Amino acid sequence: MTRVALYARYSSDNQRAASIEDQFRLCEERAAREGWQVVDYYRDAAISGASMILRPGIQTLLRDAQAGQFDIVLAEALDRVSRDQADVATLFKRLQFAGVQIVTLAEGEISELHVGLKGTMNALFLKDLAMKTHRGLRGRVEAGKSGGGLCYGYRVVHQMDARGELIRGEREIDPLQAEIVRRIFREFASGRSALSIASRLNDEGIPSPTDGKWNNTTLRGNTLRGTGILNNELYIGRLVWNRLRYLKDPQTGKRVSRLNPQSEWIVTEVPELRIMDDDLWQAVRDRQALIAEKSMNISAGIRASLNKLNGQRRPRSLLSGLVFCGVCGGPCSIRGGDRFACSTHMSNRSCTNKATIRREELEERVLSGLKDRLMTPEAAAEAMRAYVEESNRANHERRASTAGWQTELTRLRKGLKQMLQVIEDGGYTRGMVERMREMEAREDELVALLAAQPQDVPDIHPNVAGIFKHKVERLAETLNHPEDR
Repeated sequence: MTRVALYARYSSDNQRAASIEDQFRLCEERAAREGWQVVDYYRDAAISGASMILRPGIQTLLRDAQAGQFDIVLAEALDRVSRDQADVATLFKRLQFAGVQIVTLAEGEISELHVGLKGTMNALFLKDLAMKTHRGLRGRVEAGKSGGGLCYGYRVVHQMDARGELIRGEREIDPLQAEIVRRIFREFASGRSALSIASRLNDEGIPSPTDGKWNNTTLRGNTLRGTGILNNELYIGRLVWNRLRYLKDPQTGKRVSRLNPQSEWIVTEVPELRIMDDDLWQAVRDRQALIAEKSMNISAGIRASLNKLNGQRRPRSLLSGLVFCGVCGGPCSIRGGDRFACSTHMSNRSCTNKATIRREELEERVLSGLKDRLMTPEAAAEAMRAYVEESNRANHERRASTAGWQTELTRLRKGLKQMLQVIEDGGYTRGMVERMREMEAREDELVALLAAQPQDVPDIHPNVAGIFKHKVERLAETLNHPEDR
């Protein structure tokens, strides 16, 4: 019986979670009519169709397809699988290579023609949708309304229009949060650091904009990009929109921001949303400029020092990225004095763990513990099992490649012999010479490939125990190589 996997997706912007169950139900009905056996369900909930890279459901589907777990992928429509033209083409090729067909309720069996035409139409749809959305948001901003998101210091106003529909983008000052904003500005202008202000707010139990802990970056943000509480011009009654544009990295699928030219910014005066006076705002700007000037001088000195050291950076620690705080669970990093410390405690004091440990001492403890555990009979047996498994896999791949090349070489030589016989019998044509040259070149290539093939490694290396013991004894040196970690 034909095995079929069902795939469904809904995006967070305009659909509901039940949409996935609706898609599965329709696909199940189609599978039942065709007599197909549904073997698995794959889903991506509240995820955009513009990028396939970050969707766990589709990635699991691809892995299972390579493992031969089903024969057909059935979805409601091709744009449920992906609306990105490049992703559709890649998915089609990978499933085709695995011997898996794509079938949709809307288009039927997917072919190269569907991939090309439908992918192009979906790409145009995304571009058109983005333009219409951008145009609609611009009109809302120019009318003094929110273009998306809610800034700290304000709250949403729920009002209905004459038709009884919700008016979007309306907001008003939140008195309690507004006072916190003014306090942050006053303390920063008076000389307090963003880190010190954030720590004090956390100590007093004041919720942050995300209802979590305050962080110094939440306050200082980026001056040029207008991010962070200290740079939000809405606090002086100026609504700035389109300062940034957002793109998706084609390799990672993640969204990254780019600064737009200032001529493209949309600025609207909204005096009813002003929280502070111009004097306090300017006092913060003056202190930021002073800090930036000092930072530039310090950076210049650091660059000069690095140039003297040929630009060498501190090498990665043996345990970089592997040490975590026992109190908050956050990462630990190397601080002054070559000691590991909780990064969360160092950045905003929201973690109470003040303990530090010398890097050399921690590495010695870890390596000593690993050596003791790895030299047990159980660990040695597991190492030998893994060695045998990998050796057998490598041998199998080599044998398969060798057999394939040998078969092709035999067939090629037989073809050359037959072609020579045709020429001797007077059946020569002009295209034969070029074809024989191609076949002889491939023959030379196959002979070289077969000659370069290494011999099979023994199923059990005679000194595997000694090799394992040697690796464990040189554990520190081994782990310091990224490819061995």
